[in-house]
Amino acid sequence: MPTLVNYGGGGGDEFYSGASFCPNPLDLARFCSVDVYYPPQKRARLLSSPYEYDACIKHDHGSSQRPSIEALPDECLFEIFRRIPAGRDRSSTASVSKHWLFLLASLRKAETFNGKKALAADHVEQPEDEMKISSVSTDDEEDGYLTRCLQDKKATDVRLAAVAVGTSTRGGLAKLSIRGNNSYRGVTDRGLSCIARACPSLKALSLWSISSISDEGLFEVARECRSLEKLDLCRCPCLSSKGLIAIAKHCPNLTALSIESCSMIGNEGLEAIGRFCPRLQSVSIKDCPLVGDRGAVSLVSSAPSVLSKIRLQGLNITDFSLAVIGHYGQAVTSLVLSGLKNVTEKGFWVMGNAQGLKRLASLTIISCGLTDVGLEVLGNGCPNLKQVCLQRCYFISDNGLLDFVRAAGSLESLQLMELNRVSQVGVIGVLSNCGARLKTLALSECMGVKDFPVAVPDLSSCQSLRCLSIQNCPGFGNAGVALVGKLCPNLHHLEFTGLWGIKDAALLPLLESCEDGLVKVNLSDCPNVTDEAISALVMIHGGTLQMLNIDGCRKVTDASLEAIADNCLLINDLDLSKCAVTDAGISVLSSAEQINLRVLSLSGCSQVTNKSVPFLKRLGGSLVGLNLQHCCSISSASVELLAESLWRCDILY
Repeated sequence: MPTLVNYGGGGGDEFYSGASFCPNPLDLARFCSVDVYYPPQKRARLLSSPYEYDACIKHDHGSSQRPSIEALPDECLFEIFRRIPAGRDRSSTASVSKHWLFLLASLRKAETFNGKKALAADHVEQPEDEMKISSVSTDDEEDGYLTRCLQDKKATDVRLAAVAVGTSTRGGLAKLSIRGNNSYRGVTDRGLSCIARACPSLKALSLWSISSISDEGLFEVARECRSLEKLDLCRCPCLSSKGLIAIAKHCPNLTALSIESCSMIGNEGLEAIGRFCPRLQSVSIKDCPLVGDRGAVSLVSSAPSVLSKIRLQGLNITDFSLAVIGHYGQAVTSLVLSGLKNVTEKGFWVMGNAQGLKRLASLTIISCGLTDVGLEVLGNGCPNLKQVCLQRCYFISDNGLLDFVRAAGSLESLQLMELNRVSQVGVIGVLSNCGARLKTLALSECMGVKDFPVAVPDLSSCQSLRCLSIQNCPGFGNAGVALVGKLCPNLHHLEFTGLWGIKDAALLPLLESCEDGLVKVNLSDCPNVTDEAISALVMIHGGTLQMLNIDGCRKVTDASLEAIADNCLLINDLDLSKCAVTDAGISVLSSAEQINLRVLSLSGCSQVTNKSVPFLKRLGGSLVGLNLQHCCSISSASVELLAESLWRCDILY
């Protein structure tokens, strides 16, 4: 028996091995009668035995095969199937064979009958207009609220057909996501066509890494799913601008479009979207070599009053596109420009001076030709800019950064990544010139940040800064930590990751200067941090500390655990990976009555053995996550016993 369709409470696209509701095909034919004309016939005489019946069949038809509904052409089966009541009956019929499954899946909602009207159609001859009225679907079926996601091996035409049959009468399918493809029986245009015909209520379609779907599939979606609002295409090499043009012409309600790594989609498709989709609110175009200024300009200028999110990455666009964004971006609140090798300082200068980005709140620029001049102009031209991320903009220096901070009056979050011309002077300048606005500052892999003496008394402190993150900046050391401690007295979140140069002596003044109390602290991969700094941290901020990560601090021992057990009242996330803690420290930690850990990581703690299992059980009353990976002194049997006791906790081993 082929794969069957399950009609259960969990959803309409599951498979089961139950029998058909009509074992005898002849009974199904009588159950679903069709208004088909038959010439007058004599009454069939009753046969006295099965042997006589077989002989008659062989005599009449010249073969020994029994009569079967499968002998009917698809046109007749279509008329039968469209009269089957929705729900269990239709699902059971689809389970008979793949042939029937695809026939049922190809039925449009407008072509099916409701149960009572179908019975009336079987016994009463209706006019053509009346037949059209009876075939209209109910409002509930058109709403669309169900969501289905098929990934990898589950992404086949058969399963798509099952989804079409199972969801068509249960409120309608609203969102469909297909990720990956079955290498043997992958998704094709046939499966997508089934979804389009059976689920006209589809509002969101996402196709990722599918090489077997062509424009024909999008044509069918465009014809049937007029309510489509979101389209996401990623790594679909057989889709071209023709399919996108069809979507544009038939789906005017499209509000979100995302296209990534589709080598055959170019300017023509985007021009059609710009012309026929006036409600477009979000656009993301990434790594499409055929997209240039024509396509980008059409999208941006088509709906200037509603388009709020733009992402352009890896495209062959020039300064002209940036100028259009600056002029027509009246509604743009989020802008991402990445990997645009043909844009220069001139484009950013025009974009900022166009004065069209008044509502821009979030700006991300990665690997573009942004310079100090362009950055300052953007600060002046975007008065509501709150979040800025600059990555691999190699022409940005301390001067441009300081000018930008002074110009951007609403800046709240600044993220600097791989800006090698930015030094410690620029970082200190940002902190002392942002006034009472900046709340988050993050630096990552900025190789130009190095320690040097700075006269602090003349600098203003950053009272508003709550979050400070410095990751993998090897030149940032004790002097930098001391400066930060004096300039940032109100920190809540502190993250120093991969800073080999900082020591306890520099951390202590910073910890003492944080007046409001630290909530989250991450000191991972800082090998020179010892028990002295951790003990001071928990003694000063134990009343507010909720998360502590000291992964890779190999000089931290049980003394820190004793301090945590005595002082931390609210801590719920503790990472001790690769620390020098032992069973004794775990015992002390488990004895603290006020501690209610939710997540505990002991990965790579070689001195934690089977003796800690009872202590971990004691902690397990509140644990939901426990990491014991690379704990070579804890046996598998002990972990199994622990898992039986901590059945609510996810244990990694």
